[in-house]
Amino acid sequence: MSDLLDDPIPGQNTPEYTVSDISGEVKRTLEGTFGRIRVRGEVGRVFKARSGHLYYDIKDDRNVLACTTWKGQISGLSVVPEEGLEVVVTGRLTAFGAQSKYNLNVDEVAVAGQGALMALLEKRKKQLESEGLFAPERKKPLPYLPQIIGVVTSPSGAVIRDILHRLRDRFPRKVLIWPVAVQGANCAPEVSRAIEGFNKLTPGGALPRPDLIIVARGGGSIEDLWGFNEESVARAVAASDIPLISAVGHETDTTLIDYVSDRRAPTPTAAAELAVPVRMELLAWTNEQGARLSRAATDAVQRRSQRLRDLSRALPRPDTLLESPRQRLDQISERLPNALIRGVQNRRVKLLDSAARLRPSTLRSFVATRRDRWRNLSSRLSLRPIQRELQTRHETLNRLTERLNAAQAARLDRLRQQMDATDRLRETLSYKATLGRGYAVIRAEGEVITTKSQAASHTVLEIEFADGSLKTGAPGKAPTKKTKQNPPDQGSLF
Repeated sequence: MSDLLDDPIPGQNTPEYTVSDISGEVKRTLEGTFGRIRVRGEVGRVFKARSGHLYYDIKDDRNVLACTTWKGQISGLSVVPEEGLEVVVTGRLTAFGAQSKYNLNVDEVAVAGQGALMALLEKRKKQLESEGLFAPERKKPLPYLPQIIGVVTSPSGAVIRDILHRLRDRFPRKVLIWPVAVQGANCAPEVSRAIEGFNKLTPGGALPRPDLIIVARGGGSIEDLWGFNEESVARAVAASDIPLISAVGHETDTTLIDYVSDRRAPTPTAAAELAVPVRMELLAWTNEQGARLSRAATDAVQRRSQRLRDLSRALPRPDTLLESPRQRLDQISERLPNALIRGVQNRRVKLLDSAARLRPSTLRSFVATRRDRWRNLSSRLSLRPIQRELQTRHETLNRLTERLNAAQAARLDRLRQQMDATDRLRETLSYKATLGRGYAVIRAEGEVITTKSQAASHTVLEIEFADGSLKTGAPGKAPTKKTKQNPPDQGSLF
Protein backbone atom coordinates (compact mmCIF):
# COMPACT_ATOMS: atom_id res chain seq x y z
CA MET A 1 0.00 0.00 0.00
CA SER A 2 1.11 3.52 -0.69
CA ASP A 3 -0.06 4.52 2.78
CA LEU A 4 2.41 2.15 4.50
CA LEU A 5 5.87 3.28 5.49
CA ASP A 6 8.59 2.05 3.16
CA ASP A 7 10.71 0.47 5.87
CA PRO A 8 8.75 -1.21 8.71
CA ILE A 9 10.50 -1.70 12.03
CA PRO A 10 12.11 -5.15 12.28
CA GLY A 11 10.04 -7.64 14.25
CA GLN A 12 6.72 -5.85 13.59
CA ASN A 13 4.31 -6.67 10.74
CA THR A 14 1.70 -3.95 11.52
CA PRO A 15 1.86 -1.08 9.01
CA GLU A 16 2.21 2.46 10.26
CA TYR A 17 0.12 5.45 9.06
CA THR A 18 0.58 9.15 9.40
CA VAL A 19 -2.16 11.15 11.05
CA SER A 20 -3.15 12.69 7.73
CA ASP A 21 -3.22 9.27 6.08
CA ILE A 22 -5.54 7.78 8.65
CA SER A 23 -7.78 10.87 8.64
CA GLY A 24 -8.04 10.68 4.83
CA GLU A 25 -8.80 6.94 4.93
CA VAL A 26 -11.51 7.47 7.52
CA LYS A 27 -13.03 10.30 5.47
CA ARG A 28 -12.99 8.29 2.24
CA THR A 29 -14.44 5.28 4.01
CA LEU A 30 -17.30 7.28 5.52
CA GLU A 31 -18.16 9.13 2.32
CA GLY A 32 -17.83 5.99 0.18
CA THR A 33 -19.84 3.75 2.51
CA PHE A 34 -22.75 6.04 3.38
CA GLY A 35 -22.85 8.64 0.58
CA ARG A 36 -26.05 10.73 0.77
CA ILE A 37 -28.21 9.64 3.70
CA ARG A 38 -31.31 10.71 5.66
CA VAL A 39 -31.23 10.80 9.46
CA ARG A 40 -34.16 11.29 11.83
CA GLY A 41 -33.74 12.75 15.29
CA GLU A 42 -34.35 15.66 17.63
CA VAL A 43 -32.51 18.93 17.15
CA GLY A 44 -30.23 19.70 20.06
CA ARG A 45 -27.82 22.59 20.44
CA VAL A 46 -28.04 25.14 17.57
CA PHE A 47 -25.25 27.66 16.91
CA LYS A 48 -24.83 30.12 14.05
CA ALA A 49 -21.26 31.32 13.59
CA ARG A 50 -20.24 34.84 12.55
CA SER A 51 -19.28 33.45 9.18
CA GLY A 52 -22.92 32.52 8.60
CA HIS A 53 -22.46 28.74 8.88
CA LEU A 54 -24.98 26.82 10.99
CA TYR A 55 -23.85 24.16 13.50
CA TYR A 56 -26.33 21.94 15.37
CA ASP A 57 -26.80 18.43 16.75
CA ILE A 58 -29.23 15.66 15.87
CA LYS A 59 -29.77 13.24 18.75
CA ASP A 60 -31.86 10.37 19.99
CA ASP A 61 -32.05 8.85 23.47
CA ARG A 62 -28.46 7.46 23.31
CA ASN A 63 -26.28 9.22 20.70
CA VAL A 64 -25.59 12.61 19.15
CA LEU A 65 -24.69 13.38 15.52
CA ALA A 66 -23.00 16.71 14.74
CA CYS A 67 -24.45 18.48 11.68
CA THR A 68 -23.25 21.43 9.61
CA THR A 69 -25.06 23.58 7.06
CA TRP A 70 -22.85 26.00 5.20
CA LYS A 71 -23.83 29.63 4.66
CA GLY A 72 -24.74 29.12 1.00
CA GLN A 73 -26.97 26.14 1.86
CA ILE A 74 -29.14 27.85 4.52
CA SER A 75 -31.35 29.69 2.00
CA GLY A 76 -32.33 26.34 0.46
CA LEU A 77 -33.65 24.87 3.70
CA SER A 78 -37.43 24.61 3.91
CA VAL A 79 -37.25 24.51 7.72
CA VAL A 80 -34.57 26.16 9.83
CA PRO A 81 -33.58 23.80 12.66
CA GLU A 82 -34.76 24.82 16.13
CA GLU A 83 -33.87 23.19 19.41
CA GLY A 84 -36.33 20.48 20.42
CA LEU A 85 -37.75 20.02 16.92
CA GLU A 86 -37.94 16.48 15.53
CA VAL A 87 -36.66 16.54 11.98
CA VAL A 88 -35.39 14.40 9.14
CA VAL A 89 -32.11 15.78 7.74
CA THR A 90 -30.55 14.83 4.43
CA GLY A 91 -26.91 15.26 3.52
CA ARG A 92 -23.48 13.64 3.17
CA LEU A 93 -21.55 12.10 6.06
CA THR A 94 -17.96 13.29 6.23
CA ALA A 95 -15.07 13.58 8.69
CA PHE A 96 -13.14 16.58 9.97
CA GLY A 97 -9.59 15.38 10.53
CA ALA A 98 -8.37 18.46 12.36
CA GLN A 99 -10.49 17.47 15.40
CA SER A 100 -10.93 13.74 14.73
CA LYS A 101 -14.68 14.22 14.38
CA TYR A 102 -17.24 13.20 11.84
CA ASN A 103 -20.40 15.12 11.05
CA LEU A 104 -23.24 15.34 8.58
CA ASN A 105 -23.23 18.13 5.98
CA VAL A 106 -26.99 18.85 5.78
CA ASP A 107 -28.55 20.55 2.76
CA GLU A 108 -32.21 19.63 3.39
CA VAL A 109 -34.29 19.68 6.60
CA ALA A 110 -37.85 18.41 6.92
CA VAL A 111 -40.06 18.18 9.98
CA ALA A 112 -40.68 14.59 11.03
CA GLY A 113 -44.49 14.44 10.83
CA GLN A 114 -47.38 16.74 11.69
CA GLY A 115 -46.94 16.14 15.39
CA ALA A 116 -43.54 17.80 15.35
CA LEU A 117 -44.88 20.65 13.20
CA MET A 118 -47.74 21.24 15.59
CA ALA A 119 -45.34 21.20 18.54
CA LEU A 120 -43.16 23.79 16.81
CA LEU A 121 -46.22 25.85 15.93
CA GLU A 122 -47.41 25.74 19.53
CA LYS A 123 -43.99 26.83 20.75
CA ARG A 124 -43.90 29.81 18.39
CA LYS A 125 -47.48 30.68 19.27
CA LYS A 126 -46.70 30.80 23.00
CA GLN A 127 -43.61 32.91 22.39
CA LEU A 128 -45.46 35.51 20.29
CA GLU A 129 -48.41 35.51 22.65
CA SER A 130 -46.11 36.23 25.60
CA GLU A 131 -44.82 39.28 23.68
CA GLY A 132 -48.37 40.63 23.35
CA LEU A 133 -48.70 40.26 19.55
CA PHE A 134 -52.08 38.53 19.93
CA ALA A 135 -53.58 41.16 22.26
CA PRO A 136 -57.02 42.41 21.10
CA GLU A 137 -56.23 46.04 21.99
CA ARG A 138 -53.42 46.23 19.42
CA LYS A 139 -55.64 45.13 16.52
CA LYS A 140 -56.60 47.98 14.20
CA PRO A 141 -60.16 48.51 12.91
CA LEU A 142 -60.77 47.87 9.23
CA PRO A 143 -61.72 50.88 7.06
CA TYR A 144 -65.41 50.87 6.14
CA LEU A 145 -64.82 51.60 2.45
CA PRO A 146 -61.12 51.44 1.45
CA GLN A 147 -60.14 53.25 -1.73
CA ILE A 148 -57.20 50.95 -2.53
CA ILE A 149 -56.77 47.31 -1.46
CA GLY A 150 -53.40 45.55 -1.53
CA VAL A 151 -53.46 41.78 -2.10
CA VAL A 152 -50.47 39.57 -1.26
CA THR A 153 -50.91 36.25 -3.08
CA SER A 154 -49.90 34.25 -6.11
CA PRO A 155 -50.89 36.00 -9.36
CA SER A 156 -51.55 32.75 -11.20
CA GLY A 157 -53.88 30.99 -8.75
CA ALA A 158 -57.65 30.97 -8.45
CA VAL A 159 -57.47 32.98 -5.23
CA ILE A 160 -56.84 36.35 -6.87
CA ARG A 161 -59.61 35.72 -9.41
CA ASP A 162 -62.07 34.93 -6.62
CA ILE A 163 -61.11 38.08 -4.73
CA LEU A 164 -61.39 40.34 -7.79
CA HIS A 165 -64.69 38.78 -8.81
CA ARG A 166 -66.14 39.24 -5.34
CA LEU A 167 -64.97 42.84 -5.11
CA ARG A 168 -66.46 43.60 -8.52
CA ASP A 169 -69.83 42.15 -7.43
CA ARG A 170 -69.97 43.95 -4.07
CA PHE A 171 -68.22 47.30 -4.51
CA PRO A 172 -65.53 47.78 -7.20
CA ARG A 173 -62.26 49.14 -5.74
CA LYS A 174 -58.70 49.68 -6.95
CA VAL A 175 -56.55 46.61 -6.25
CA LEU A 176 -52.74 46.42 -6.06
CA ILE A 177 -51.37 42.86 -6.35
CA TRP A 178 -47.97 41.95 -4.89
CA PRO A 179 -47.06 38.55 -6.39
CA VAL A 180 -45.40 36.11 -3.96
CA ALA A 181 -44.74 32.40 -3.61
CA VAL A 182 -47.44 30.92 -1.38
CA GLN A 183 -45.52 27.77 -0.40
CA GLY A 184 -41.97 26.51 -0.25
CA ALA A 185 -38.76 28.06 1.01
CA ASN A 186 -39.39 31.46 -0.66
CA CYS A 187 -42.88 31.88 0.79
CA ALA A 188 -42.02 33.44 4.17
CA PRO A 189 -39.41 35.99 3.00
CA GLU A 190 -41.47 37.10 0.00
CA VAL A 191 -44.66 37.56 2.05
CA SER A 192 -42.73 39.52 4.70
CA ARG A 193 -41.18 41.77 2.03
CA ALA A 194 -44.58 42.33 0.41
CA ILE A 195 -46.18 43.49 3.68
CA GLU A 196 -43.24 45.76 4.45
CA GLY A 197 -43.25 47.07 0.86
CA PHE A 198 -46.93 48.06 1.02
CA ASN A 199 -46.29 49.93 4.28
CA LYS A 200 -43.37 51.85 2.74
CA LEU A 201 -45.47 53.25 -0.13
CA THR A 202 -46.33 56.96 0.03
CA PRO A 203 -50.03 57.82 0.43
CA GLY A 204 -51.26 59.58 -2.69
CA GLY A 205 -48.04 58.88 -4.63
CA ALA A 206 -47.60 57.57 -8.16
CA LEU A 207 -48.12 54.08 -6.71
CA PRO A 208 -50.51 54.90 -3.88
CA ARG A 209 -50.36 53.21 -0.49
CA PRO A 210 -53.28 50.79 0.08
CA ASP A 211 -55.81 51.38 2.84
CA LEU A 212 -56.18 47.64 3.51
CA ILE A 213 -54.00 44.54 2.93
CA ILE A 214 -55.29 41.02 2.25
CA VAL A 215 -52.85 38.09 2.58
CA ALA A 216 -54.54 35.18 0.81
CA ARG A 217 -53.84 31.59 -0.18
CA GLY A 218 -55.96 28.57 -1.01
CA GLY A 219 -56.23 25.45 1.10
CA GLY A 220 -53.50 22.82 1.51
CA SER A 221 -51.67 20.58 3.93
CA ILE A 222 -49.86 21.89 6.97
CA GLU A 223 -46.58 21.58 5.08
CA ASP A 224 -47.95 23.69 2.21
CA LEU A 225 -49.18 26.37 4.61
CA TRP A 226 -46.07 26.31 6.78
CA GLY A 227 -44.64 29.49 5.25
CA PHE A 228 -47.42 31.44 6.97
CA ASN A 229 -46.40 29.94 10.33
CA GLU A 230 -42.91 31.43 10.16
CA GLU A 231 -41.99 33.93 12.83
CA SER A 232 -40.77 36.49 10.28
CA VAL A 233 -44.21 36.62 8.62
CA ALA A 234 -46.00 36.98 11.97
CA ARG A 235 -43.74 39.84 13.03
CA ALA A 236 -44.15 41.59 9.67
CA VAL A 237 -47.95 41.43 10.10
CA ALA A 238 -47.68 42.75 13.68
CA ALA A 239 -45.50 45.67 12.54
CA SER A 240 -47.85 46.68 9.70
CA ASP A 241 -49.41 50.13 10.08
CA ILE A 242 -52.05 49.21 7.47
CA PRO A 243 -54.98 47.07 8.68
CA LEU A 244 -54.52 43.48 7.47
CA ILE A 245 -56.90 40.58 6.80
CA SER A 246 -55.49 37.05 6.76
CA ALA A 247 -57.24 34.62 4.41
CA VAL A 248 -54.92 31.58 4.34
CA GLY A 249 -56.40 28.17 3.62
CA HIS A 250 -59.96 27.04 4.21
CA GLU A 251 -62.15 27.63 7.23
CA THR A 252 -60.62 24.73 9.17
CA ASP A 253 -57.01 25.79 8.46
CA THR A 254 -55.37 27.95 11.10
CA THR A 255 -51.93 29.49 10.75
CA LEU A 256 -49.84 31.75 12.96
CA ILE A 257 -50.66 34.78 10.81
CA ASP A 258 -54.35 34.44 11.75
CA TYR A 259 -53.60 35.25 15.40
CA VAL A 260 -51.51 38.33 14.60
CA SER A 261 -53.64 39.85 11.83
CA ASP A 262 -56.30 42.46 12.55
CA ARG A 263 -59.06 40.25 11.13
CA ARG A 264 -59.18 36.61 10.04
CA ALA A 265 -61.29 35.48 7.09
CA PRO A 266 -62.19 31.80 6.67
CA THR A 267 -61.63 31.96 2.88
CA PRO A 268 -60.20 34.46 0.37
CA THR A 269 -63.73 35.17 -0.88
CA ALA A 270 -64.81 35.96 2.67
CA ALA A 271 -61.84 38.36 2.94
CA ALA A 272 -63.20 40.32 -0.02
CA GLU A 273 -66.60 40.42 1.68
CA LEU A 274 -65.02 41.77 4.87
CA ALA A 275 -63.07 44.39 2.93
CA VAL A 276 -65.99 46.23 1.27
CA PRO A 277 -69.74 46.52 1.85
CA VAL A 278 -72.39 45.69 -0.75
CA ARG A 279 -72.89 48.75 -2.92
CA MET A 280 -76.56 48.10 -3.64
CA GLU A 281 -77.32 47.48 0.04
CA LEU A 282 -75.50 50.71 0.92
CA LEU A 283 -77.51 52.63 -1.67
CA ALA A 284 -80.74 51.07 -0.42
CA TRP A 285 -79.84 51.93 3.17
CA THR A 286 -78.99 55.51 2.15
CA ASN A 287 -82.31 55.88 0.32
CA GLU A 288 -84.15 54.44 3.30
CA GLN A 289 -82.44 56.84 5.69
CA GLY A 290 -83.26 59.75 3.36
CA ALA A 291 -86.90 58.70 3.27
CA ARG A 292 -86.97 58.38 7.06
CA LEU A 293 -85.41 61.82 7.40
CA SER A 294 -88.01 63.32 5.06
CA ARG A 295 -90.84 61.62 6.94
CA ALA A 296 -89.45 62.77 10.27
CA ALA A 297 -89.15 66.36 9.05
CA THR A 298 -92.67 66.30 7.61
CA ASP A 299 -94.12 64.79 10.80
CA ALA A 300 -92.32 67.38 12.93
CA VAL A 301 -93.69 70.24 10.84
CA GLN A 302 -97.19 68.77 10.98
CA ARG A 303 -97.04 68.30 14.76
CA ARG A 304 -95.86 71.86 15.27
CA SER A 305 -98.55 73.17 12.91
CA GLN A 306 -101.21 71.29 14.85
CA ARG A 307 -99.78 72.56 18.13
CA LEU A 308 -99.86 76.12 16.79
CA ARG A 309 -103.49 75.72 15.72
CA ASP A 310 -104.42 74.35 19.14
CA LEU A 311 -102.72 77.26 20.88
CA SER A 312 -104.35 79.78 18.55
CA ARG A 313 -107.79 78.42 19.47
CA ALA A 314 -106.99 78.93 23.18
CA LEU A 315 -106.06 82.60 22.68
CA PRO A 316 -108.80 85.25 23.27
CA ARG A 317 -110.19 87.27 20.40
CA PRO A 318 -108.67 90.72 19.70
CA ASP A 319 -111.99 92.47 20.39
CA THR A 320 -112.17 90.83 23.82
CA LEU A 321 -108.66 92.01 24.65
CA LEU A 322 -109.51 95.61 23.70
CA GLU A 323 -112.85 95.89 25.55
CA SER A 324 -111.37 96.75 28.98
CA PRO A 325 -108.79 99.25 27.63
CA ARG A 326 -111.56 100.96 25.64
CA GLN A 327 -113.71 101.31 28.78
CA ARG A 328 -110.81 102.75 30.77
CA LEU A 329 -110.06 105.19 27.94
CA ASP A 330 -113.67 106.39 27.90
CA GLN A 331 -113.67 106.94 31.65
CA ILE A 332 -110.38 108.84 31.57
CA SER A 333 -111.58 110.93 28.62
CA GLU A 334 -114.66 111.98 30.61
CA ARG A 335 -112.59 112.88 33.68
CA LEU A 336 -109.85 114.72 31.79
CA PRO A 337 -111.56 118.19 31.21
CA ASN A 338 -112.55 118.59 34.85
CA ALA A 339 -109.07 117.51 35.95
CA LEU A 340 -107.45 120.06 33.66
CA ILE A 341 -109.67 122.87 34.97
CA ARG A 342 -108.96 121.96 38.58
CA GLY A 343 -105.22 121.78 37.86
CA VAL A 344 -105.15 125.23 36.26
CA GLN A 345 -107.13 126.72 39.14
CA ASN A 346 -104.80 125.21 41.73
CA ARG A 347 -101.72 126.54 39.95
CA ARG A 348 -103.28 130.03 39.60
CA VAL A 349 -103.87 130.10 43.34
CA LYS A 350 -100.28 129.06 44.03
CA LEU A 351 -99.03 131.73 41.62
CA LEU A 352 -101.01 134.47 43.35
CA ASP A 353 -99.68 133.41 46.72
CA SER A 354 -96.09 133.45 45.44
CA ALA A 355 -96.59 136.87 43.82
CA ALA A 356 -97.92 138.26 47.06
CA ARG A 357 -94.85 137.07 48.96
CA LEU A 358 -92.42 138.30 46.29
CA ARG A 359 -90.57 141.58 47.06
CA PRO A 360 -88.42 143.72 44.69
CA SER A 361 -85.34 143.47 46.91
CA THR A 362 -85.59 139.71 47.02
CA LEU A 363 -85.99 139.59 43.25
CA ARG A 364 -82.95 141.84 42.73
CA SER A 365 -80.75 139.73 45.01
CA PHE A 366 -81.90 136.55 43.23
CA VAL A 367 -81.12 138.09 39.83
CA ALA A 368 -77.69 139.28 41.03
CA THR A 369 -76.85 135.86 42.39
CA ARG A 370 -77.81 134.22 39.09
CA ARG A 371 -75.81 136.82 37.12
CA ASP A 372 -72.67 136.18 39.19
CA ARG A 373 -73.04 132.48 38.72
CA TRP A 374 -73.40 132.86 34.94
CA ARG A 375 -70.33 135.11 34.80
CA ASN A 376 -68.27 132.50 36.69
CA LEU A 377 -69.48 129.81 34.31
CA SER A 378 -68.75 131.93 31.21
CA SER A 379 -65.23 132.71 32.46
CA ARG A 380 -64.55 129.00 32.98
CA LEU A 381 -66.02 128.05 29.63
CA SER A 382 -63.48 127.98 26.76
CA LEU A 383 -64.61 127.95 23.16
CA ARG A 384 -61.29 126.83 21.67
CA PRO A 385 -61.82 123.03 22.02
CA ILE A 386 -65.27 123.45 20.54
CA GLN A 387 -63.87 125.48 17.64
CA ARG A 388 -61.19 122.84 16.99
CA GLU A 389 -63.81 120.10 17.09
CA LEU A 390 -66.01 122.07 14.69
CA GLN A 391 -63.06 122.62 12.34
CA THR A 392 -62.21 118.90 12.38
CA ARG A 393 -65.83 118.02 11.68
CA HIS A 394 -65.92 120.55 8.87
CA GLU A 395 -62.76 119.10 7.26
CA THR A 396 -64.15 115.56 7.57
CA LEU A 397 -67.40 116.73 5.96
CA ASN A 398 -65.47 118.32 3.08
CA ARG A 399 -63.50 115.11 2.47
CA LEU A 400 -66.66 113.01 2.52
CA THR A 401 -68.32 115.47 0.13
CA GLU A 402 -65.41 115.24 -2.31
CA ARG A 403 -65.42 111.42 -2.16
CA LEU A 404 -69.19 111.33 -2.67
CA ASN A 405 -68.96 113.67 -5.68
CA ALA A 406 -66.15 111.57 -7.20
CA ALA A 407 -68.08 108.35 -6.64
CA GLN A 408 -71.23 109.86 -8.15
CA ALA A 409 -69.29 111.12 -11.19
CA ALA A 410 -67.66 107.70 -11.68
CA ARG A 411 -71.04 106.01 -11.39
CA LEU A 412 -72.58 108.39 -13.94
CA ASP A 413 -69.66 107.77 -16.34
CA ARG A 414 -70.07 104.02 -15.95
CA LEU A 415 -73.82 104.24 -16.58
CA ARG A 416 -73.22 106.53 -19.59
CA GLN A 417 -70.74 104.01 -21.07
CA GLN A 418 -73.23 101.18 -20.51
CA MET A 419 -75.96 103.20 -22.21
CA ASP A 420 -73.66 103.98 -25.18
CA ALA A 421 -72.75 100.30 -25.51
CA THR A 422 -76.41 99.34 -25.35
CA ASP A 423 -77.30 101.94 -28.00
CA ARG A 424 -74.51 100.63 -30.27
CA LEU A 425 -75.84 97.10 -29.78
CA ARG A 426 -79.34 98.33 -30.61
CA GLU A 427 -78.08 99.96 -33.79
CA THR A 428 -76.23 96.76 -34.70
CA LEU A 429 -79.29 94.54 -34.15
CA SER A 430 -81.73 96.99 -35.79
CA TYR A 431 -83.01 96.28 -39.24
CA LYS A 432 -81.82 99.78 -40.24
CA ALA A 433 -78.29 98.44 -40.51
CA THR A 434 -79.57 95.71 -42.83
CA LEU A 435 -81.17 98.32 -45.07
CA GLY A 436 -77.81 100.03 -45.37
CA ARG A 437 -76.38 96.88 -46.94
CA GLY A 438 -78.84 97.02 -49.88
CA TYR A 439 -81.94 95.39 -48.47
CA ALA A 440 -85.44 96.90 -48.34
CA VAL A 441 -88.66 96.44 -46.31
CA ILE A 442 -91.93 96.23 -48.23
CA ARG A 443 -95.18 97.19 -46.53
CA ALA A 444 -98.78 97.31 -47.62
CA GLU A 445 -101.47 98.98 -45.50
CA GLY A 446 -98.99 99.08 -42.57
CA GLU A 447 -98.18 95.36 -42.70
CA VAL A 448 -94.86 93.87 -43.77
CA ILE A 449 -95.00 91.87 -47.02
CA THR A 450 -92.80 88.77 -47.04
CA THR A 451 -94.12 86.71 -50.01
CA LYS A 452 -94.93 87.29 -53.68
CA SER A 453 -98.54 86.22 -53.26
CA GLN A 454 -99.07 88.86 -50.56
CA ALA A 455 -97.56 91.57 -52.82
CA ALA A 456 -99.81 90.54 -55.74
CA SER A 457 -102.96 91.05 -53.67
CA HIS A 458 -102.22 94.77 -53.01
CA THR A 459 -102.28 97.68 -55.41
CA VAL A 460 -100.06 100.07 -53.47
CA LEU A 461 -96.74 98.99 -51.98
CA GLU A 462 -94.46 101.03 -49.73
CA ILE A 463 -90.78 100.21 -50.05
CA GLU A 464 -88.49 101.44 -47.27
CA PHE A 465 -84.81 101.99 -48.15
CA ALA A 466 -81.95 103.10 -45.98
CA ASP A 467 -82.46 106.78 -46.94
CA GLY A 468 -86.28 106.87 -47.10
CA SER A 469 -89.52 105.25 -48.31
CA LEU A 470 -91.07 104.97 -51.81
CA LYS A 471 -94.64 104.06 -52.81
CA THR A 472 -95.30 102.12 -55.97
CA GLY A 473 -98.49 101.34 -57.96
CA ALA A 474 -101.72 103.36 -58.33
CA PRO A 475 -104.81 103.16 -56.18
CA GLY A 476 -107.66 101.17 -57.74
CA LYS A 477 -105.58 99.47 -60.36
CA ALA A 478 -104.77 95.90 -59.94
CA PRO A 479 -101.61 94.70 -61.52
CA THR A 480 -102.18 93.05 -64.83
CA LYS A 481 -100.99 89.60 -65.35
CA LYS A 482 -99.07 88.89 -68.44
CA THR A 483 -100.50 86.02 -70.39
CA LYS A 484 -98.09 83.48 -71.46
CA GLN A 485 -98.02 83.30 -75.22
CA ASN A 486 -97.40 80.09 -77.00
CA PRO A 487 -94.19 80.09 -78.98
CA PRO A 488 -94.66 80.04 -82.79
CA ASP A 489 -94.80 76.71 -84.46
CA GLN A 490 -91.31 75.82 -85.68
CA GLY A 491 -92.47 72.90 -87.73
CA SER A 492 -90.77 69.53 -87.82
CA LEU A 493 -87.50 68.50 -89.30
CA PHE A 494 -88.75 64.96 -89.84
